[in-house]
Amino acid sequence: MKTFVVFAGSIILVSILFCPMVMAAPPMPDDLQMVQPDSSLSKELSAFFGKWEGTGRIAYFLIVEKIDQEKSSLYVWGYSSETASTPTWARFEAQVTKERGKYKLWYSGRHGNCDLTFKGEALNWSTISQYGSESVRLTRVP
Repeated sequence: MKTFVVFAGSIILVSILFCPMVMAAPPMPDDLQMVQPDSSLSKELSAFFGKWEGTGRIAYFLIVEKIDQEKSSLYVWGYSSETASTPTWARFEAQVTKERGKYKLWYSGRHGNCDLTFKGEALNWSTISQYGSESVRLTRVP
């Protein structure tokens, strides 16, 4: 009996420790239209294109659906004040800028101003709002 209790306790402990690390991607938006970047676009800008995920205060999902030299179409998954506890997809248009030789995508989001910049292979997503700031490291997903 003691062996059973230890075994059951171990399974519960492992579940608690490792389950939060697995993020299930939300269903893709119905009107998602991924448009491959033009071949003339620089590698630095083309690198933004695709699907990204990361964890901050909540799990974040970002899709850079389309990008050109001036702007980018984004889908962002998360919570909004309108949906309270139900996460939803929202579409944004980001401006492409270049600061100190590096490209950045900037947009005004649900909770403030957001920018996306590269830190190595990861995408750094920074938000500044009246509630403070948050920075989340996003990694590419298939």
